[in-house]
Amino acid sequence: MIRLHHYSRLSICALFTGVLLPVSVLAQNSTSATSREIVQQTPSAEVEQLRAALQRLAREPRSVGALVDAGDASLGVGDLDAAMGFFGRALELEPANAQAKLGMASVNLRARRPLEALRMFAEAERAGASIDAILGDFALAQDLVGNNQLAQESYRAALARDPDDELSRRLAISLAISGDRAGFEAALLPLLQRQDLAAYRTRAFGLAILGDTDQATSLANSLMPADLASRMTPYLAFMPRLTKSQQAAAANLGIFPRAAEIGRDDPRIARFASTGELPPVVNADKRLEPRGTPLGQRDNSRPAQPTPQQTSRLAEISRAQEQATPSLLDAFSELADPVAAAEARDGAVDITQIEIPREAREPDPPQHPARHWVQMATGRDRSALLFDWRRMVRRAPELLGDRSAYVTRWGQASRLLTGPFDSRDDARELVRSLRAQGFDSFTYSSPEGEEIEELQ
Repeated sequence: MIRLHHYSRLSICALFTGVLLPVSVLAQNSTSATSREIVQQTPSAEVEQLRAALQRLAREPRSVGALVDAGDASLGVGDLDAAMGFFGRALELEPANAQAKLGMASVNLRARRPLEALRMFAEAERAGASIDAILGDFALAQDLVGNNQLAQESYRAALARDPDDELSRRLAISLAISGDRAGFEAALLPLLQRQDLAAYRTRAFGLAILGDTDQATSLANSLMPADLASRMTPYLAFMPRLTKSQQAAAANLGIFPRAAEIGRDDPRIARFASTGELPPVVNADKRLEPRGTPLGQRDNSRPAQPTPQQTSRLAEISRAQEQATPSLLDAFSELADPVAAAEARDGAVDITQIEIPREAREPDPPQHPARHWVQMATGRDRSALLFDWRRMVRRAPELLGDRSAYVTRWGQASRLLTGPFDSRDDARELVRSLRAQGFDSFTYSSPEGEEIEELQ
């Protein structure tokens, strides 16, 4: 018998039910004089592959080949628990099986454990496997540990064997992380010319990684529906402060670190970077448990260290999160300090003439458009914020005397804002003037749809 406790019971039982049910239905209806047409959705190729693998395992429960096929098929349908069980059982029966090790590497990569994935890739290669067929996964694992040069070499080798849009987008992100804007633009250009929407999203992330957050935000607002753009732009503004590994995880997998861990190295990855030693083998059924801090390897060439003022604000936000701040998005928007737009480097590809397709119909004009402000304070009591505003006006009448105060919700508190300004540069100019007089203020860009009320 197959040892079902190794696998994901729900997915396997459902698949076996799908295989056996037609037989029972035929038996029940064999004496019926009435026949009725039953319309069912055609299963995907991946589901059919998994069903075939499970039927083979039912006949040959100790077949390593069948277990590997079932693991590959489970990966195809996104069931990591089942894939881990199949590959783990195959390795129990044949510890040196190269294909099972490659499968285990892919599981670890998708489970966001790149060091374990690299260890399994190395074991598979020592067992005689060629990793040429999965160079794309190997390259992503290298990006996730901050080894961008090897990642780019692997992406290019994989693309030379078999052109693939997803690998092209991953290569572009890797080039952006390593600071190669011209290469980043060139890698995306063929996809952009074909109006590939995923390539536009990749370009937004890549521009943000390169420090061009204004252009990244503009692209997101042009490309995406208003609600999606408003949720995405604060993350784009924070991309330059992430480590290389965190940037790769965010752009490729959509994984952002918690606010308190931004820019901090995972100790295991830092140890790997300095020693080249991969982590030891861990128990198979523990491999999917999240461990450690988010991935990260610091790029010491980037001026990404927060100022003491930003560090203080980071601590404030971390406390707010512990007190049920609504989402990480709010924390990111609080820390989204402006980053000067980077000039295009010599040799960069000009894509400004390519028309950007929208992912949905043009929305109706928003009741609350995106605007630029200067944030002066935060607090829960709006009457106290009004008192603070009046005190600030008395302190700097030449800067604030002709301006009005506004508020918007921020978790359980409110932001005290002044503005709006025609551009972020105008808001920055006031921030510089206020800081010269000792005010703790910074720019804030309200996303489209966020209600801003005048404080009276």
